[in-house]
Amino acid sequence: MKLGLTYNVKKEFADATPLEIKNKASENLINENLIQNYPERVDDTFAEWDSMETIDAIKEALEFGGNEVELIEADDDAFYKLKNYKPDLVFNVAEGFYGASRESQIPSMLEMLNIPYTGSDSISIGICHDKSRSKEILSYYNVPNAPFLISRKRLKNIKGDFPKFVKPLHEGSSKGIYNSSVVNNIEELNKEIERISDSYNQPALIEDFLPGKEFTISMLGNGDDVKVLPVIEINLDEVPEGFNKIYSYEVKWFFDTRENQLDIFRCPADISRELYSEIEDVCKQAFNCLRLKDWSRIDVRLDKNGVPNIVEINPLPGILPDPADNSCFPKAAREIGLNYNQMINEVLNEAKKRYNLK
Repeated sequence: MKLGLTYNVKKEFADATPLEIKNKASENLINENLIQNYPERVDDTFAEWDSMETIDAIKEALEFGGNEVELIEADDDAFYKLKNYKPDLVFNVAEGFYGASRESQIPSMLEMLNIPYTGSDSISIGICHDKSRSKEILSYYNVPNAPFLISRKRLKNIKGDFPKFVKPLHEGSSKGIYNSSVVNNIEELNKEIERISDSYNQPALIEDFLPGKEFTISMLGNGDDVKVLPVIEINLDEVPEGFNKIYSYEVKWFFDTRENQLDIFRCPADISRELYSEIEDVCKQAFNCLRLKDWSRIDVRLDKNGVPNIVEINPLPGILPDPADNSCFPKAAREIGLNYNQMINEVLNEAKKRYNLK
């Protein structure tokens, strides 16, 4: 099969930004290992984009499946590259860069060119990238999620009790989510709103803080046949002392490296069968009411009553190929016996079935 692989690649740190940290509270976490081995992590500008190691691994996996693969970077020339190459299908992992609907850009191009592609359509993926819109749809379908509001300006007061959880409205890969994102009073809240507005030029999403256990769930397939891969529990006990019990940017990208890997994931989650089923059911509900396709990763956290709540929808899940990296979708796939090549081709096969392609 003639495939295109659309992607965005992380920029070399020297070419991207100077050695400055958006969240000044994190400056003391920067060490020589990060600067030498993970310079792209020091600043979160390109947190959602893939490394060339990941892009090459996806390409090799697709070629392993017997396909011809052309790399097509999601830049200003992407439309013309796609139009001229005319692939039978595109494996899309492009996150985009400009605007709130950036993850919809490549899917929109492909729809205009009538080229089949993996993953969710431009509307669904755009809705998921606007966390407030996805939460509104979840609420309409009675899928549990934390009460919320959005704001770009300082607030004089707020309904409900503290703590609250504050994050950018249009980001992923823990971008913009720092230890300071858990706020305990109106002053801390306004400081976070200003940080997000200044650093990311977008509103802040303000949610009731969910105090329970956290999980991440990988989904594979479509409609009623969507499969829930083994549920992964985020081992919040591994969060370093002095930090809030959240999977923040610091925990995900500063503390957890190949050289100092945190025991952050439990796969499968060691929980009751009843809770396990509740998590599977709420993720299936979310996947289908948001009309997702082929694959996704969904983050869940328990509220004070132990009810699983949807906290994040990731239609383009991270898929780091090295098992030494804590990457959830590949970890869940390995738990059911799928290596990296097989996992990538399973996603491809789901899209082929959806388009009735041989």
